[in-house]
Amino acid sequence: MKIAVINGPNLNLLGRREPGVYGSASLDELSKALRDEFADVAFSFFQSNVEGELIDELQRADRDGAAGIVFNPGGYTHTSVALRDAVAAISVPVIEVHISNVAAREPFRHVSMIAPECAGQIAGFGVDGYALAVTALLRRVSR
Repeated sequence: MKIAVINGPNLNLLGRREPGVYGSASLDELSKALRDEFADVAFSFFQSNVEGELIDELQRADRDGAAGIVFNPGGYTHTSVALRDAVAAISVPVIEVHISNVAAREPFRHVSMIAPECAGQIAGFGVDGYALAVTALLRRVSR
């Protein structure tokens, strides 16, 4: 089974960026932890600070037959109609993930443009939210 993990802007700085909010694990450590925990899953990992590249990767994952997508759109969560439309246009289920509890942060972070088009949203569990999203996708696919 293939699952795409797609990360948006500034997530390349995980482990260095505001560790009190985002933790100390790097993106590479997160990728390794997912591969170790879910050995039977064929993961693809992608990160970009560019909105159009994220759209291309969502479409690629759908076209290449991914069973699901774990997507952390970063700051684009609250602003990007284009990413919302990209998620709506694909057939593969997407779970939106946020490391921090966005509902407990600044008011502008309380609204996700993307969540209404997703199968679900997981926020506030640190990088463990990614594993929770993979588990949810595996359960959804095995029904």
